Amino acid sequence: MVALMVLVGLAVLAAFAALHWYAWRRLVRDTTAGPGFARRAGTAVFVAAPLMMFAALVAERTGAPFLLQQVLAWPGFMWMALSLYLLLALIVGELARPLVRRWVEREGTVPETATECVPASVAEPTAPGPAEAAPEGERGAPAPAPERAIASPSRRLFVSRIVGGTAAAVAAGTVGYGTYGVLRGPKVKRVTVPLAKLPRAAHGFRIAVVSDIHLGPILGRDFTRRVVDTVNATQPDLIAVVGDLVDGSVEHLAPAAAPLAAMRARHGAYFVTGNHEYFSGAEQWVDHVRELGLHPLRNARTELPGFDLAGVDDVAGEDEGKGPDFAKALGDRDRSRASVLLAHQPVVIHDAVEHGVDLQLSGHTHGGQLWPGNLIADLANPTLAGLERYGDTQLYVTRGAGAWGPPVRVGAPSDITVVELASRQA
Repeated sequence: MVALMVLVGLAVLAAFAALHWYAWRRLVRDTTAGPGFARRAGTAVFVAAPLMMFAALVAERTGAPFLLQQVLAWPGFMWMALSLYLLLALIVGELARPLVRRWVEREGTVPETATECVPASVAEPTAPGPAEAAPEGERGAPAPAPERAIASPSRRLFVSRIVGGTAAAVAAGTVGYGTYGVLRGPKVKRVTVPLAKLPRAAHGFRIAVVSDIHLGPILGRDFTRRVVDTVNATQPDLIAVVGDLVDGSVEHLAPAAAPLAAMRARHGAYFVTGNHEYFSGAEQWVDHVRELGLHPLRNARTELPGFDLAGVDDVAGEDEGKGPDFAKALGDRDRSRASVLLAHQPVVIHDAVEHGVDLQLSGHTHGGQLWPGNLIADLANPTLAGLERYGDTQLYVTRGAGAWGPPVRVGAPSDITVVELASRQA
């Protein structure tokens, strides 16, 4: 098993290196006329950036000094997103390259900047030699200047600069817009969910669902305050924080989490663990969020006006003997009452169905976060985002408020969802 894991790891590293070599070739080697500062600088970026990316990942998971995590996080994680879109843009560029080449050939000239670095030995002559003198009868009139031909190396360089420059601009623009979308804070999404067992008195009960904030070396106290202000502005009846609050220890991130104490709802705020809490000291975080005024639901439930609210630990806790326990949370309840379950990962929906849950609220998927990551996330989760029904149980999955790794979202905007429960008796 260990040998197999080593082989898989080596294969992944080899593929990663090959893709970076391809991107370096198209963006650096093919766009520079020869050895020089530009090529050396580009090569340095393609060596240093991936190393910083791996260093950022290792620093986060090993609990390195927080200052070091912060120094590595921005360049390392941003390269993770940028390299993805550089690669995708370059692949599209390969399809466009023949069209660009034909356009350049049809135009018949290239800018001087694309030829100035081409060695003279490969440039074509631009004036006629003695053997090309005008015929005897026409020596009285000057011969027309021949049209300048494009040197093949110049043409290749010009085409590579057009394709590579466009790919780089598209990738940078995509990542820049995706970063702005995260840092400005999540938007509010509203969903109405009818529950057959919900009494008329609970009709219109509003739950603000917050997931995947991912406080860490990039998203800090200001981001938390933005999330809290957005939640409070919805004036919910209850707040449900469904996991992946942090990427780091209480020691490092307590100041970043402090604004959570300002969350306000008529029936309070509740919390369940996500898988990232188990990378960050779940027990310490459960104690800390309790100090901030949140109510942890650890395989437990509470009765609220009109329905039961239950919560289970994340499946990642099974490695510590503290995973989800549905029997403990839901086993002896009155099934004539409506029930809402908080569970970080959508994959536990089948356990929820078995225990007669009416509505499960989850996060974890980020909606894929970075397109086309949604295609992979969709395969790994029963529901990627939104509301779906499984038997008599409904599952709602929020895309989450923050982002893991690069603070970038593409095709999966962040959200805080206000779920409004509707009684069919109303």
